[in-house]
Amino acid sequence: MSLWSRIADAISALAQGESLASVFEQLRTPPERSVAFAIAVIALGAKMAKADGLVTRDEVAAFREVFSIPPEDEARAAQVFNLARQDTTGFETYARSIADMFGGNPVVLEDLLEGLFFIALADGEYHPKEDDFIHKVAQIFKMSERRFRTLRTRFAPEAVADAYEVLGVDPDTPIADIRIAWRQAVRDTHPDQMMSRGVPPEAIALANRKLIAINQAWQEIAGKAN
Repeated sequence: MSLWSRIADAISALAQGESLASVFEQLRTPPERSVAFAIAVIALGAKMAKADGLVTRDEVAAFREVFSIPPEDEARAAQVFNLARQDTTGFETYARSIADMFGGNPVVLEDLLEGLFFIALADGEYHPKEDDFIHKVAQIFKMSERRFRTLRTRFAPEAVADAYEVLGVDPDTPIADIRIAWRQAVRDTHPDQMMSRGVPPEAIALANRKLIAINQAWQEIAGKAN
């Protein structure tokens, strides 16, 4: 059974009245955790796509940037998106459930937020209501303001890219420690590491933009140190 079929079954269970907590409880262990991750991105993304007042084709197409969708699964993926959009469960409920599931691994919660940034920017505009939506999700995830700004810097078009923010270090941090932080960030972004956290293989495209930003930040800082 494909990822999309499994996701559709889970969301259909929600539509038929099964509680979100019950559905997520069945998805706590690998490989089912990857289904839970995908549901979180899709459900939160579908709700956020309406945060600026309308759902555009670009925003729907953004899921193609986050998830690799084989041609034979396109109809199923569209069904999943529509089911998520029609679901009346509040986004806060989804956010709290996924925070409970992945709370022991905050990096996977960052992976999820980055998926939401992808979707928010798909129409070429980062709407203030979308920023507010993602910020609220980050707060439910108990993410620090600094860490949220670090992630936002990589995506928001008006955000001033700060190399130190991207790597989560202070400007006065010794270069040797910054190198360690950079290497750790690269390791965390490796597809094998992401899949071990529960990110489905279909969503590994999330790593590409993140890795580019991480390496550019290190090159900028290392260049100043030389």
